[in-house]
Amino acid sequence: MLRFPALDALPVDYVFTLREPDGIEATRDAVATLERHGFTCPLWVQAGQTHGAGAAAVGVMDDHTVIPDVDALATDVPRLALIIRVADCGPVFLVDPERRAIALAHSGRKGTEANIVGATLEKMRRSLGSDPRDVTVVLGPCIRPPHYEVDFAAVIQDQAQAAGVAAVHDCGLDTGADLSRFYSYRMEKGATGRHYAALRLRK
Repeated sequence: MLRFPALDALPVDYVFTLREPDGIEATRDAVATLERHGFTCPLWVQAGQTHGAGAAAVGVMDDHTVIPDVDALATDVPRLALIIRVADCGPVFLVDPERRAIALAHSGRKGTEANIVGATLEKMRRSLGSDPRDVTVVLGPCIRPPHYEVDFAAVIQDQAQAAGVAAVHDCGLDTGADLSRFYSYRMEKGATGRHYAALRLRK
């Protein structure tokens, strides 16, 4: 698993799973995969993911469900794990320690073009009372030039800053550059597994 120092300083638990030896089969079940990595999920919600800009605020009533037609989830419920899957697209962790609110977004090329990060911050503002100036944004591993023709990681950072976020952190890791640790839909021509990212507030 990867660690992100900017998240380690905040009141959250998180995980980003790395490539597994048995590849695709090992990553079909999100909760089983996360628990195999030591991230137990008694409460969880997963995004359905359509490569769009849909974001949903979720609560306990959504536990153990996949929310269709959204690429981002937000909550202020402690211990409720938000889950997305990626293989080149960017996992974006958003944490507001002031309002104790979090969100997790899946932002690939299409989602970035639709400004999923901006939509997620707006969902946090409207539904959870977050001020973007209080939010920390952390971008995990994603494909980048020269392995992809579009530097959507840079655009994600610009979009977060344009929305008012001051604390934007990019891990800088390129999924296309290290197939020993990462799945890459582009480099493996679609025949690959998925990473799972999860985020939850501590009680």
